[in-house]
Amino acid sequence: MTLREAILRTFRREPVDRLIWQPRIYYWYYGNGLPNPAPEEYVRIHGEPPPFPIERVAEPNVPEEYRSSSMIELYRKLPASPRYPQEVLGVRLFEIQYDRTVQIHQTRENGRVITVMRTPVGELREVSSHGYHNEYLLKGPDDFRVMQYVLDHSEFVFWHDAFRIADQEFGDLGVVTTFYPRSPLQRLIVEWMGFENAVFALTDYPRESSELLRAIEDWDDRMYDVLLSSPLQIFNFGENIDANIDPPHYFERYLEPYYERRISQIHAAGKFCHIHIDGAMKLLLPIIRRMSFDGIEAATPLPQGDVTLEELKEGLGGKILVDGIPAILFLPNYPMGQFEEFVWKVIEMFWPNLILGISDELPPGGDIRRVKYVSDIAESWKPTASSSGRSAEATGSGSR
Repeated sequence: MTLREAILRTFRREPVDRLIWQPRIYYWYYGNGLPNPAPEEYVRIHGEPPPFPIERVAEPNVPEEYRSSSMIELYRKLPASPRYPQEVLGVRLFEIQYDRTVQIHQTRENGRVITVMRTPVGELREVSSHGYHNEYLLKGPDDFRVMQYVLDHSEFVFWHDAFRIADQEFGDLGVVTTFYPRSPLQRLIVEWMGFENAVFALTDYPRESSELLRAIEDWDDRMYDVLLSSPLQIFNFGENIDANIDPPHYFERYLEPYYERRISQIHAAGKFCHIHIDGAMKLLLPIIRRMSFDGIEAATPLPQGDVTLEELKEGLGGKILVDGIPAILFLPNYPMGQFEEFVWKVIEMFWPNLILGISDELPPGGDIRRVKYVSDIAESWKPTASSSGRSAEATGSGSR
């Protein structure tokens, strides 16, 4: 059974005969300064992809055998399954196109990226550096009308040629999937306003905020029409949920109804989905348990997150755990023995409802040899009658 087959069978809740290991390593890869040329055909059609805004580590830690490997080649060498083509290949699957009345100008000054959106009803300005906001696009309700104009004069376009290229590159190693614009509330909090300004807007300007959230959801209706007619089979709600900024009362009011509506659309189309929850989640577990997601991505247990594996198991209620190994355990200051025991505990507790990975990415200072250790386990692992595959012939061979 190939990894591609095993992934799809896992989401279909069909029997699988192997352990799926799907680590996201792009943060480590780019943070260590490794070159990763995009596929030539993609570059001919869409141009060179923009560089990831990731700062490099002062002292790269890349074993000799991986230094000349592109990222997809590294996945083949480990071996492991890739997940997102925009990370692994530099291949984006979609873009947001604006009509001629929306002009976007971008400049760079002293390491900062300044983006200005000009429309007939006003302009918006954003400043970022290394992927983080110095100045958000929306400062208050005066900007909401401008953003509503931008939404009305833009569209979500899926690149079928990019999907074909990514699918060919992934081959039997994985299933091409993607994340896409966040839900209305998360777009306000994470992308457009920041947490504090978004909370003040929702409290002080409820009518204007509700109108903007409704406009975003209307735009999303059109986006989902495009997504659901695409060849994608698995969708990721790339939300970056954290109970500290999405507490239960916000989650139940703004997020749960939106998610359930979209999940119903996805399932009606015969497709699958998972949501990215990489922050604190203990307070949200009762809500997550009752929801209809097929899986939860990037859930982060202790010692990095705020839940035990036992609490996570109970809270998922049979959903697929996508990832599960805290990223900090890949750092060399954590004992190899602690890492090994944690890996086995995740496997034994969650398989077969498991796509094993890193919660949520291998850090630049992480040890790629620990990734290889899990690859060795996954390659030799076999299920047993007790659903635990730990055996003498599946013990891995990672660095200690």
